[in-house]
Amino acid sequence: MQTATGKIKVLFLCTGNSCRSQMAEGWARWLRGDLIEPCSAGVECHGLNPRAVKVMAEAGVDISSHRSKHLDEVRDIPFDYVVTVCDNANESCPVFPGNVKRLHVSFDDPPGLARNARTEDEVLGYYRRVRDEIRAFVERLPEALSTDA
Repeated sequence: MQTATGKIKVLFLCTGNSCRSQMAEGWARWLRGDLIEPCSAGVECHGLNPRAVKVMAEAGVDISSHRSKHLDEVRDIPFDYVVTVCDNANESCPVFPGNVKRLHVSFDDPPGLARNARTEDEVLGYYRRVRDEIRAFVERLPEALSTDA
């Protein structure tokens, strides 16, 4: 199903809507904005992660105006797809009304990976890796939505 603009409505869902889902929304808007109307939310709100903003800016994508949204804020939007980008969100993802299709693509949690990093460069390396993995997935959209990615 497509919107009146012909775009597919996709929700990227994560635990806190601070990092992975924000990156996915940013990439989808930047790379596939002609085909996809992206949105992101979390089963909780943790605030926008400044390191996610930083590594996305390094790649030319500005997500600094994004804000962390709770799932309740977008629950009434008729999404075509809900893509959970972390295991916790997949396990706690509620049922959506209508014909929404769910897809789970698990990406590592950059703050968790960076927990024992000794330098900021090492920390950002984890964020960059996950950023690039999310980009690779988004580059395959919308085709990847109809497969078990």
